[in-house]
Amino acid sequence: MDEIRKNKNNILDGDFSGLDKANMIELLEEFPQKMRDALRLGEEFSIPTAFSPASAQNFKNIVVLGMGGSAIGGDLLSNYLADELSIPIVVIRGYDIPKFVNENSLVFAVSYSGNTEETLSALKKCLEARAKVVALTSGGKFEVLSKENNFPVIKVPAGIQPRAAISYLFFPILKVLERLDLIKERNKEIEETLNIIQELSREYSSKSPLKNNLAKKVALSLYQHLPLVCGSEGLLEAVAMRWKTQINENSKWPCFWNVFSELNHNEIVGYEIENNINRQVKIIYLEDKEGSLRIEQRREITRKIIEDKVAEFIVCPTKGKGKLACMFSLIYLGDLVSYYLAILNRVDPSPVACIEDLKKELAKH
Repeated sequence: MDEIRKNKNNILDGDFSGLDKANMIELLEEFPQKMRDALRLGEEFSIPTAFSPASAQNFKNIVVLGMGGSAIGGDLLSNYLADELSIPIVVIRGYDIPKFVNENSLVFAVSYSGNTEETLSALKKCLEARAKVVALTSGGKFEVLSKENNFPVIKVPAGIQPRAAISYLFFPILKVLERLDLIKERNKEIEETLNIIQELSREYSSKSPLKNNLAKKVALSLYQHLPLVCGSEGLLEAVAMRWKTQINENSKWPCFWNVFSELNHNEIVGYEIENNINRQVKIIYLEDKEGSLRIEQRREITRKIIEDKVAEFIVCPTKGKGKLACMFSLIYLGDLVSYYLAILNRVDPSPVACIEDLKKELAKH
């Protein structure tokens, strides 16, 4: 086992450009620049008269349409703005929309490719419901539909895997909500987040050795184990889901997620009986250092109850003081962990062959 671990150490500190054919690591290491560019898009977006701050006060709900990587920005916004917005943010993944979507709904239709069939279907139904729609896309059928129906588009750069475009799928919407006076301006939080991510991009970079690199250490720990990512209710709920989906897509590996304190009412019981499956589980706890004391007490008690039933209990704390920094410091760590786990699994992190095969089969019908 020590010899295997040594070889894996060498892999993570070596040259893996031969595996990473689309150079995803460059995108990840350039996260601060992408974040700045995404903020610029939100600031430069031309807000139509129908979406003016005065009109925005009539909105009864905010709806985000999307699937997969294009939807997660909506989940993050919902968690992040829960204690500020007086109207709900609802994320809709699928072909249909709820009855409450109407002319008083502000809809962000998000499809990075512009061709996601479920989101296209939901978008057309939002137009029929006379909702106020903003599309966020790199092009495709979304762009064509927007021109035909004269609704505004935030155009983001093409050529990136949607899951690697999280900056472009979150920050422009945040800026638009700010400019509509639906939320307060948050320049200080944004600046703190940029500074922390800039620092972490050096700490977690491919050139940073394993001994100093938390992302590489966590990936190595998870290798050949079943990860269970645990967030906490509110701020880190969607972040835990993001870790799960990134490990699925980048690492080509099963992963699951849950949230405190909900898991204390069900999942914890799954560890009562010692078995070989639980011995393969490694729990990653996303710790909100600025969060609820009661949640931390639950986490510590839970750890004591199940620690000897699982392979390991890994704690990954947030960085920074503001909520935005706390969220994105862990999102960034999870993205890099999933990347390095892909390298350990000897797979290219970018392609998602199963998804492409499924789309081809659907196209036959």
